[in-house]
Amino acid sequence: MLSVNEAENIIFNLVKPLNNQTDIETVNLLTATGRVLASPVTSQIDFPHWDNSAMDGYAVVYQDVREANEEKPAVLKLVEDIPAGYQPQSNIQSGQAARIFTGAVMPKGADTVVMQENTRREDDKVFILKAPESQEFVRHRAAYYQAGTELLSAGIQLNAPEIAVLAAAQCTKLNVFRRPSVAILSTGDELITPEQTLQPGQIVDSNQYALAALVKQCGGEPLILGIIKDDREAIKKAIEEAIAKADIVLSSGGVSVGDYDYVEKILESLGGEIKVRAVAMKPGKPLTVATFNIPNAPIYFGLPGNPVSALVSYWRFVQPVIKKCSSIVEGWQPKFIKAQTRNNLNSNGKRETYIWGKLNLVDGVYQFSAAAGSKSSGNLINLAQTNAFAVLEVGKKSVSTGEEVKVLQV
Repeated sequence: MLSVNEAENIIFNLVKPLNNQTDIETVNLLTATGRVLASPVTSQIDFPHWDNSAMDGYAVVYQDVREANEEKPAVLKLVEDIPAGYQPQSNIQSGQAARIFTGAVMPKGADTVVMQENTRREDDKVFILKAPESQEFVRHRAAYYQAGTELLSAGIQLNAPEIAVLAAAQCTKLNVFRRPSVAILSTGDELITPEQTLQPGQIVDSNQYALAALVKQCGGEPLILGIIKDDREAIKKAIEEAIAKADIVLSSGGVSVGDYDYVEKILESLGGEIKVRAVAMKPGKPLTVATFNIPNAPIYFGLPGNPVSALVSYWRFVQPVIKKCSSIVEGWQPKFIKAQTRNNLNSNGKRETYIWGKLNLVDGVYQFSAAAGSKSSGNLINLAQTNAFAVLEVGKKSVSTGEEVKVLQV
């Protein structure tokens, strides 16, 4: 049985990111949210597009106002009003000023903006009551970005800030990586769909729905293959289909040591090389990871059937794999922080233990609250609203309320 760190190193090193030549799509800006750039983006627009004012006030020649004060204000003649969106018509000469508003284009000749609060206006004259700094409140053309240089680099995920930048830069067609395809199947004679009538001894298959939702959330494309009964040929056929279609395969159930746990033997019969058989973690000990020595073969994850075990294994190992496969350059790794626990946390110390709950930032300090009720791997109910897991490493049997604990954010 591998330690969690050993399993992580093996699994993450198996990942081959998508190819930036063959695995790309062109999308428009409105459908680009969450996608990963496959090539750098440049724009032909400077930011700012032109010299403009950062303040409501008056555009002036600095030399005219450099010694102005309330006792001896500089008096300038107003020659133009310049609202945002207007092209200035005047060339500001010494002794002149233009009324200007935030975002408006600076007129030629002016090099500084005096904020409105430091002025007094009388008819066509403005009195400057306080000397500004040279070039104060002027945003210069190309100060933020110069046209033709790299605006956004390949390998970043496009979220709201990046979408805003691309819209402003008029970059509306983007080369992005396709979404990694993730085949999902559940095994077990006891499983039924949520639409079926529950009979004694049966269990509703929640894993397939949860895994599909999680795959979508991290940028993958779920391929739902349904429930497969505990029949060798049926499972083999489903796995063959999944291997042929997907970049990553997730099955749940059938990976323990029971009489009907066929997955590992079927994988080997299909030429699969088992890289991980079990991990010293709780919940989530049964975990099968396999690869195939054929072109474009997926990574296969045989997850535990217990709902919490399946999801813990997903968050700890599979989610980073999907993100890395999608060709995100940074931020695909699991995210751990230190937090103060609001509960006593306990473990037998034999395996790395994951206790689910909620992480909140309170007065600048991260606090972890364990979910109420049973911590059984079959108790799916109190997993609702989970956004983190406290991690008790091997040999660590308890963490007392108020102490610091390692937390996995999900």
